[in-house]
Amino acid sequence: MANISDKIRNKLIKTETKYFCNDNISDHVSESDLDKLVAEVSDKMEGVLQSLVIDTTNDHNTKDTARRVAKMLVLETFSGRYLPKPKITAFPNVTDYDQVYVTGPITIRSTCAHHFQAIKGKCYVGVFPGRNVIGLSKFNRLVDWIASRPQIQEEMTIQIADIIEEETQAEGIAVLVQAEHGCMTMRGVKEHESDMTTSVMRGVFRDYPHLKEEFFNIVARMK
Repeated sequence: MANISDKIRNKLIKTETKYFCNDNISDHVSESDLDKLVAEVSDKMEGVLQSLVIDTTNDHNTKDTARRVAKMLVLETFSGRYLPKPKITAFPNVTDYDQVYVTGPITIRSTCAHHFQAIKGKCYVGVFPGRNVIGLSKFNRLVDWIASRPQIQEEMTIQIADIIEEETQAEGIAVLVQAEHGCMTMRGVKEHESDMTTSVMRGVFRDYPHLKEEFFNIVARMK
């Protein structure tokens, strides 16, 4: 009997759908598939614990660790891969507001694709509105949906800009992410004073330096 991961993978291959670590594959994963995926990951995680020579039978601390980790990965930490995009309602910009507005800091909780260590930080989003506006809480939901995947920060910042640009149809989008990486703090050099900052400028923020400067000045005052 094929694993549920094999069935999902075969559907993705058949439809020529890319399934990199930071892709969303929710169109090919049902709710019942998620339950089966948690069970499969749990079984394989138990194998990892056995390979690490951990006595999960007698150790009260790790008896149900495999299932806990599986639920965490599928339903929380990597939920942006398996769950559909949050429902977003856009409203017409009826007042023709034509100034920069910035929302943030929005908490970033993501995972480095290289070592599966945490990426923790803040995101700031600047908008020069065009046709539509969306509620402030929707920025948080979209950022969290994109962040909840294994990835690298540069690509995450681009994806955040992509989805907000798509939803708002704004004349300009600016995104800044500043985050600490567990692959720097928990391993390797174990450096705790080294954040990474990435930014993406679209539309008028890219075309007009004074608007880009205005965005960064507002962010500096918000920190």
